[in-house]
Amino acid sequence: MTTSKPGGPARRPGERGERGDLLDPRCPVRQLLDRIGTKWTSMTVKVLAEEAPDELRFAELRRRIPGISQKMLSVTLQSLVRDGLVARRVEPTVPPAVHYRLTELGLSLEGPLSALRTWAETHMPEIDRSNQLADESPPG
Repeated sequence: MTTSKPGGPARRPGERGERGDLLDPRCPVRQLLDRIGTKWTSMTVKVLAEEAPDELRFAELRRRIPGISQKMLSVTLQSLVRDGLVARRVEPTVPPAVHYRLTELGLSLEGPLSALRTWAETHMPEIDRSNQLADESPPG
């Protein structure tokens, strides 16, 4: 998505202080939030951050993330590698040993994700009460 001012050149959000329109599906910030806002991404970043600066192999990552399928972990890691948040290293063995670690950019994401986890832990009782009240209320 680009933004522009009347009579001015079109720019991508982030350039010279421009901000995107988060409500626009084409907004790059929205697209990135769609990728990093998943539970699997948050859990993967958390597990890799706990090991930083060391690496983890795929199988160990899968063991440490309860409930994630092999396919979902693979898709999540591919996305994180593509976005430059995770580095992937392959040892030429049979079978290949694949190692993952957070990049500096990925490490910088752990702080905001940790803050979100802390917020959720603090407010889950309140959210649970609200859900319970909604479930007990008559529809309409």
